[in-house]
Amino acid sequence: MMDRFKCCVLVAGCAIIVLAVVVVEPVMVTFKATFIKDCKRIAAKDRRNSTYCVDVWSAFEKAYVGRDPCQVPPEAYDHLLSVAPPQPMRNRMLFWSGTKEVAHQVSVGCYQTLEDTMLGSVLDGKVWCGKKGRKSKTFTSGCPGWTECVNTPVRSFWSRASAEFAAVACGDAVVLLNGSRDTPFSPTSTFAKIEVQKFKPGKMKSLTVVLVTKDKVVANCENASLNKLKKQLKPGIKYICKEVTESKLIKCKKDHGKSCVVCW
Repeated sequence: MMDRFKCCVLVAGCAIIVLAVVVVEPVMVTFKATFIKDCKRIAAKDRRNSTYCVDVWSAFEKAYVGRDPCQVPPEAYDHLLSVAPPQPMRNRMLFWSGTKEVAHQVSVGCYQTLEDTMLGSVLDGKVWCGKKGRKSKTFTSGCPGWTECVNTPVRSFWSRASAEFAAVACGDAVVLLNGSRDTPFSPTSTFAKIEVQKFKPGKMKSLTVVLVTKDKVVANCENASLNKLKKQLKPGIKYICKEVTESKLIKCKKDHGKSCVVCW
């Protein structure tokens, strides 16, 4: 009877191990499969070859797999951004800070945000990391949060991608800033710390700052932080500032759809 009991325990233990494998493994497979599927959907528009998205995935995971998830600097994604660089849309590049939701409503079918690029679209809202010494493993849980350490795989990707997106900005660009904040041009924002620094005179002709306000209007175009933004722009890039309510912006976009009518 005791031997039969031991056997049952052993079998149950094996079942638990098998179950753990069955539950955990598809999570990692699904992340890769989703990445490649989304990549192919977007790459098909550019008539990329059949191996392109597999190559992009390979470059992506090399940035963080097997590494401490708090020690993945932005430059780890240099190779990825060389394989899949953002394709700029002249006069249609849209930056944002504190206005992500409305920026994406405005960009549909007309403007291009970072999240509208191929890599941005594939990775927006996703979480990923590696573990030190764990080769060929991508994890989607147990990863450090955005503020837990500076060089997380997710935070470093967006920092590096933001820099590249700003560096290729050309023509007349637009940034939507939150006019319901005391400091719409926040010195700690990605836009201030990274993107503004990467704008290139000669490629970018002008930057239109659109202050988007809700019911509570706190800032206008005379805001002190915007004067700092104006001074930070390199010579040769024209500065323009406009004020618009969020409701007016969304209504205008809804009324004109993809016709790209300027709503500010």
